[in-house]
Amino acid sequence: MSIVVTGATGHLGRLVVDGLLEKVPASEVVAVVRDRGKAADLAAKGVEVRVADYDAPETLKGAFAPGDKVLLISGSEVGRRVPQHTAVVGAAKEAGVALLAYTGVLGGPEADFLLAADHKGTEQAILDSGLTYAFLRNGWYNENYTENLAPVLEHGAVTQSAGEGRVASASRADFAAAAVAVLTGEGHENKVYELSGDEAWSFEEYAAEVARQSGKEIAYNDVPAETLHGILAGAGLPEPLVATLVDVDKAIARGLLARRTGDLARLIGRPTTPIADSVAAALKG
Repeated sequence: MSIVVTGATGHLGRLVVDGLLEKVPASEVVAVVRDRGKAADLAAKGVEVRVADYDAPETLKGAFAPGDKVLLISGSEVGRRVPQHTAVVGAAKEAGVALLAYTGVLGGPEADFLLAADHKGTEQAILDSGLTYAFLRNGWYNENYTENLAPVLEHGAVTQSAGEGRVASASRADFAAAAVAVLTGEGHENKVYELSGDEAWSFEEYAAEVARQSGKEIAYNDVPAETLHGILAGAGLPEPLVATLVDVDKAIARGLLARRTGDLARLIGRPTTPIADSVAAALKG
């Protein structure tokens, strides 16, 4: 039996693999990637690398083996993920894996924003497959904001369209640690975890924190959705991504990413990472 991580060279995947290597021998860890070259460092650590592509179902046939525990990390192409993920689910079922864990979105079926649609479709495909599952419904990453501080510092403003909405975020490493806990622990079969940070912050508070740590004047610029759409499009972002980001802000304004259940802290056995810590890490470069 191996622990298999798909998308293993992505931001989250690498953190999961690193966490697994602290818990189990490298010989028990498998990285599924599209580009073997990007996983050379993992192979050097003794991790088995299997090449497969969500968009090429035939390549997935050798990605899994009977008894494997698999973490399906969701793809990044909004609108294409259900067929991509369904191909992975089919391959996992055919192989007879012992557990399929999936990184979905906070709220699951109750999440009514655009980004959630693919996750809900994937969860249903997993349920329909009859596989033993674990749903890791990830909330927002601190890094969704802190990795993009350059324009905030340049313009002196955090520009969003979320009103007074709050975000119960945590660091990407926190969510990776939760996945490691599920993949290496016991009693997670057919469980659903709503994963979010211990504290929910507003963008006004976030702007104030960036200002405090950077020593610059930073304001929260709350703009209408149409204005944010124009700003993001003007920055050269593709239209599907722009629409998704604007819609996420609407969801935040409705309180959909402020939910705090304590599941994340319980899984990782410690408090989640505050947004202030991630701001500090980003400012240090």
